[in-house]
Amino acid sequence: MKRVRCPKCDNHITFDETKYVAGQSLVFQCPDCGKQFGIRIGVSKLRDTQKEENKADTSQQIAEAAFGSIVVIENVFHYKQVIPLQMGDNVIGRYQKGNPVNTPFETVDPSVDLNHCTITVGRDKRGNLRYTLRDNNSNTGTFVDNVELAQGERRIIEDGTLFTIGATSIILKLSE
Repeated sequence: MKRVRCPKCDNHITFDETKYVAGQSLVFQCPDCGKQFGIRIGVSKLRDTQKEENKADTSQQIAEAAFGSIVVIENVFHYKQVIPLQMGDNVIGRYQKGNPVNTPFETVDPSVDLNHCTITVGRDKRGNLRYTLRDNNSNTGTFVDNVELAQGERRIIEDGTLFTIGATSIILKLSE
């Protein structure tokens, strides 16, 4: 099964790609907003161009991976996502089209705010990377080792630290 995303409302639509042949065009109508849009099954004419773009993306991903990542595990469906961190503030929250957070993840967990918490990646006096977690005044709080962060509290976290926002668990993974 494949998923396509509505360009207007970001709703996911699934379909069985095995019922179609390469080059065939499909038209979908979003059940949420009624937007009609089309896709083409198979290889794109821009494949070589995309390969070149992907090489550039790979070097960017390697640079981003230097600052570690978060592993998001949604408890409801055990859906795992790995999201790279960048130097500075990484605002973590639920993905929604138009949401300005820079570290969003997809979830159906309504207890995760759009702007839930922030991990700040910085350097200490010795030049080592330091990760600081704080809650962004969320509705359900941010928990580290089953202890809720107080309003305004900042907690230094390390590789393997498990923290929870809503019903979603997140693990900090540092780069190798």
